[in-house]
Amino acid sequence: MTYTTTKFLKASAATIALVASTQAASAEVLTMSSWVPPTHFVHTDILVPFTERVAVATEGRVTIMILPAALASPPQHWELARNGVADITWGNFTYEPERFVSMWFSEFPNSGTNAEAQSVALWRTFDTYLADNAAFDGVEVLGVGLFGGGQLHHGSTTISAPEDMEGQKFRMGGPIQEQLLTALGSVPVASPATRAYEMLESGVIDGSLHTMESVINFRLDESLTHHTVFPGGFYDASFFIAMNGARWDGLSEADRAAIEEISGEALSAAWGATFDIQNAVAFEALSAEGHEIVEASPELVAAVDGITEEMIAEWVTAAAAAGVEDPEAVLSFYANTYEALVEAQASGS
Repeated sequence: MTYTTTKFLKASAATIALVASTQAASAEVLTMSSWVPPTHFVHTDILVPFTERVAVATEGRVTIMILPAALASPPQHWELARNGVADITWGNFTYEPERFVSMWFSEFPNSGTNAEAQSVALWRTFDTYLADNAAFDGVEVLGVGLFGGGQLHHGSTTISAPEDMEGQKFRMGGPIQEQLLTALGSVPVASPATRAYEMLESGVIDGSLHTMESVINFRLDESLTHHTVFPGGFYDASFFIAMNGARWDGLSEADRAAIEEISGEALSAAWGATFDIQNAVAFEALSAEGHEIVEASPELVAAVDGITEEMIAEWVTAAAAAGVEDPEAVLSFYANTYEALVEAQASGS
């Protein structure tokens, strides 16, 4: 792992155990609402380690308790944090697309397939250009993340050329995915990823949009056997880990500083690195199972690129109306930062 991931992961298990055993009864206990099961890797490999590092960083003065059940549906988790119903939550920015117009750019095609580099680039872009946008008022954003490029998955046929998309019913989860599918002549069917299996089995959909890891982690590998990979990703999804602003301000200056050291870029990098691991494992597993994995044809890539140009032009106008001062600069900064991080990772620097 690269960038600030190492800093995020450096606390030892022995130190964590020591802090847990000696923390004062007066410790500040923060609640976290999470909507994935405790066996999901977001819980085990991202959220739990973060809570442990908060305890270490604050020498036990601040602890985070992950609640046994989500306090609301996934799209409501930003509001849970903003209103203080839970102290910390996580979720997808475009579960509320009208509120988070400023973040749409990160979910467009060609946002990248290196989730760690993506997530760090997104954090730096957010921190430089977007943190003061009114959409984020009342909440302290602790980290952001992308998932390494969503791809096309079909249950029975190869999707390679633009004409293969015609009339195919795909499950999708957001407005950007819907716009892409519609423009390509497919039929978008809005539904959570958790319903993909039953929809495939009943014939409601022909295929579904997921990361490679999602095909495995949602146990769809028996239903989705044909995978079309776009070199820059077909789409993406932008995520947040956020804390109620008043609760954040109520922490001591020392504890805020300690948590900032393991949040922001460090937490974002850890998010992305975890998805990179999961996607690589899934790719190998699907290949071993004999699945068909093909690259999108140049014609299909070109068709998606043309749609993306239209989406970007529309977003520039919408983002300016939503208070983003220089949308073109946001796009350029993210793309350049991502490319630089990928190059640095490849060179080992």
